[in-house]
Amino acid sequence: MNELVEILKENQAEMLETLKQIVEKESPTRDKELADELAIFIAELFEELTSGKSSIIQNELFGNHVRGEFGHGDEQILLLAHYDTVWQKGDILEKIPFKTEGDIAYGPGVFDMKGGIVQGLYALWALKETNAQLNKKVVFLCTSDEELGSPSSQKLIEEEAKKSKYVLVLEPAISRQGALKTARKGVGIFKLNVKGRAAHAGVEPEKGISAILELSKQVTYLHELTDYSKGTTVNVGKITGGTTVNVIAAEAEADIDLRVKTKAEFDRIIPIIKNLKPSTTGVEVSVAGGINRPPFERTDQVISLFNMAKKVAQENLGFKLEEKETGGGSDGNFTAPFAPTLDGLGAVGDGAHALNEHIIISQMPKRSALLALLIKELAIYQ
Repeated sequence: MNELVEILKENQAEMLETLKQIVEKESPTRDKELADELAIFIAELFEELTSGKSSIIQNELFGNHVRGEFGHGDEQILLLAHYDTVWQKGDILEKIPFKTEGDIAYGPGVFDMKGGIVQGLYALWALKETNAQLNKKVVFLCTSDEELGSPSSQKLIEEEAKKSKYVLVLEPAISRQGALKTARKGVGIFKLNVKGRAAHAGVEPEKGISAILELSKQVTYLHELTDYSKGTTVNVGKITGGTTVNVIAAEAEADIDLRVKTKAEFDRIIPIIKNLKPSTTGVEVSVAGGINRPPFERTDQVISLFNMAKKVAQENLGFKLEEKETGGGSDGNFTAPFAPTLDGLGAVGDGAHALNEHIIISQMPKRSALLALLIKELAIYQ
């Protein structure tokens, strides 16, 4: 057995204990105090495990970000993670306490994506312990606001991606299948606002123009823009409007989610959404918003990166690695335009954002070893 693989398997219990510590340090995206505490813990853990240097990047709105450097070299490989979760303070005790049952570990954020953080840190630890010779440095970037769309970290992520030869994203693999993600849809978010004219619904309804009626027509049209053959979906996920039941609604609005596979499809469909026209005389329609995350497209470079990981898994770990695309976005969407990106290198499990969120414990050292061996290959690959 490869020495690197062996020491990670021998340290599975330690990895699990570290995971427990990180999960029990709750980190809701909007709770800066809790998030900052975990950021310090991760930075200190990075230095302890890798003997590398870490720094805390101050952030006024959300938790501080963590940046670590491992090894040396003029070129860099970027390991990308986030430590914030959708869970709220107290959920660890009230809804989903950290626990293990057989080969399964449960807990808030254990799958998305604290398991990936642990696997990433221990991959670097294993490279250090086996005296791996790398000619590229590894930058470990762990951000605090991915679950909100990375409003404060996007620029930082893009800057690091521009300096990187490769980007490896520690988001979870695709459920228990363990497939890596070689494509993610781009995300657009829009708000549609409709203005009509109020009137008494019983006394003089003919003097009113219903914004809700107009909105219903616009929603129907928007959903008809969905084209599964192109991988394009449009979803109106939230609507509000009106004041009370006996008043013709003067205003209504809707939140729109757009998903596409390619930049070309963004270029085609965004102008359609942004230039919606009213179907009723006297109504005003306006749309605000735009691209939230660019598409992460399956390029030849991405395929090459996946094939390298697939070969590493087969030859050193004895399993066949699969690839898939997903409609969900990650920070990998931000890096893909700048450097070959491979996503889903984190935990194997299921239930992201749900009460059954969990990972498979025995997969932790295997996936950590996969990451370490891939880094080792990429460090000498030109």
